[in-house]
Amino acid sequence: MSRPRIVIVGAGFAGYRAARTLSRAARGRADVTLLNPTDYFLYLPLLPQVAAGILEARRVTVSLSGTLRDVRLVLGEAGHVDLDARTVHYTDPEGGTGTLAYDRLVLAAGSVNKLLPIPGVAEHAHGFRGLPEALYLRDHVTRQIELAASGDDPATCAARCTFVVVGAGYTGTEVAAQGQLLTDALVRKHPPRRGVRPHWLLLDLAGRVLPELDRRLSDTADRVLRGRGVEVRTGTSVKEATRDGVLLTDGEFVDTRTLVWCVGVRPDPLAESLGLPMERGRLLVEPTLRVPGRPEVFACGDAAAVPDLDEPGQYTPMTAQHAWRQGKVAGQNVAASLTGGELRSYRHKDLGFVVDLGGVQAAANPLGVPLSGPLAGAVTRGYHLAAMPGNRVRVAADWLLDAVLPRQAVQLGLVRSWSVPLDTASPELVRMPDAPAGSQPGDAPAGSQQGGEPARDRPRTAPAAHPAPGPVKRPDIPSEGDQ
Repeated sequence: MSRPRIVIVGAGFAGYRAARTLSRAARGRADVTLLNPTDYFLYLPLLPQVAAGILEARRVTVSLSGTLRDVRLVLGEAGHVDLDARTVHYTDPEGGTGTLAYDRLVLAAGSVNKLLPIPGVAEHAHGFRGLPEALYLRDHVTRQIELAASGDDPATCAARCTFVVVGAGYTGTEVAAQGQLLTDALVRKHPPRRGVRPHWLLLDLAGRVLPELDRRLSDTADRVLRGRGVEVRTGTSVKEATRDGVLLTDGEFVDTRTLVWCVGVRPDPLAESLGLPMERGRLLVEPTLRVPGRPEVFACGDAAAVPDLDEPGQYTPMTAQHAWRQGKVAGQNVAASLTGGELRSYRHKDLGFVVDLGGVQAAANPLGVPLSGPLAGAVTRGYHLAAMPGNRVRVAADWLLDAVLPRQAVQLGLVRSWSVPLDTASPELVRMPDAPAGSQPGDAPAGSQQGGEPARDRPRTAPAAHPAPGPVKRPDIPSEGDQ
């Protein structure tokens, strides 16, 4: 008798944990296949430290094949799931196609940048969901400070030293906090002319930073940000974005060359393409993470609307903590479904939150105890080291080196602006444009210049005009909740 075939789509927090749980539970009694565009699990909470030059990129990536025993890794992006035929169709990194048959399917496709119908944002903003975006931002910020140091026009210099972050949730708050420290370090080596200083703006329509957290954590973060010089504007967002700056909802125009989009995430469009009942773009599931009417299909993480058993009528939020815990339950329930065992419902207990504010500062409330300052910083870093499934020694070593050595202020030039569009279903992959006839590999696309920035003397080409060499994953269709 052939062994059951289990296919897991996505290797984010939920997919990775489900694969690790199944690799231990199956113990060779089932074929477990993990479909993912990259060969690593990305530890997203530390991505702002990559952008700030504290951690090297590989420190926040964990090898899938190296840490998941008895799990077959297939590199590719799921493009279509045939629920009746029980097959997953995918596109590999070189444009080829393939099909995976399954007896059990775990959908853990995750999420992508949340888009809003604001003119110019898709063309001029960059998200913060993947490693390419973090590497691009680090190069871009470094480049703006270096160009400002050598520039003669005061207005242009000030615009280059102005950085706008939209969204004061976890990601936006940490990006602004780490970014201010990075630019302060850069200007010590490359001081701009005429005394211009780096200016970071953090915008959010909510009434405070970190609106989803306890007020005490929010107040701590606000105090640290403002103390460093970050301008926090609540009740304010972007009305329009251009290549020269952003128009705010209060009518002010801010000259800037940097717009970082951290307004939130939306479920991966794969979930919506299944034609199953949805809840604001997320696939409705039972408390056991099983899809109603499809006993062979399970879903978890950001792609799934999981009932919150402690809050009747509500669904668990799209956070890494929930995705990690749901992945474990999904793996256990898939294994139980193959042996006739009892499926358990997902129920969570809030263990607290941590927000890294850079340096020794953080805001944390482990087990409900509010902390701030160096103690919170130690708790936050300890939490991340404990939560990471690998690279702990390397991460700790980078933290130690950052504490005693100056940061390396260099541009690597590996990721260009046009290769990390905001409007993409695959933030973990670098997009490649169609090359014009006669061009050679490595040539820059038309409309770009050395250094990764689009030419300023012509409009930036819309991301949709840069298809990948092979079929792109899927068109992004905003879910109902994103309007």
